[in-house]
Amino acid sequence: MSATGTETSTQLPAPPGRVFFQAAPTGGCTGAGPERRDDSVQKKQGKVTVKYDRKELRKRLILEEWIIEQLSELYDCEEEEMPEVEIDIDDLLDEPSEDERATKLQESLIDCYKPTEEFVKELLSRIRGMRKLSAPQKKGL
Repeated sequence: MSATGTETSTQLPAPPGRVFFQAAPTGGCTGAGPERRDDSVQKKQGKVTVKYDRKELRKRLILEEWIIEQLSELYDCEEEEMPEVEIDIDDLLDEPSEDERATKLQESLIDCYKPTEEFVKELLSRIRGMRKLSAPQKKGL
């Protein structure tokens, strides 16, 4: 292989947050005749728009894994055997005060026979400073 500038297989990485789509052949998708390949491959730039970033999602995932681990200890069982306990982080973040968040958590854990105060206190400290995640919104065309 030669290292000339005419090779099209080597591409520079796309800048972060950008996705490139290869333009469709001008003949459409009729399938009549062999596909013609030009050396000058046109690229159409597209954006993937997501409202939240990977760092925030990663923090949320780590928190949810910690919650499952703690609930397994509180209920003395594996995740599959655990009673239905719903802890919605976004709902907690909607609450205006720490006391209301704690009350909401205690209501979710009403069936737990072990003390839950430490779990509630630790969870509240972990969500402090987090932002609510809402579903990504599509931008109008």
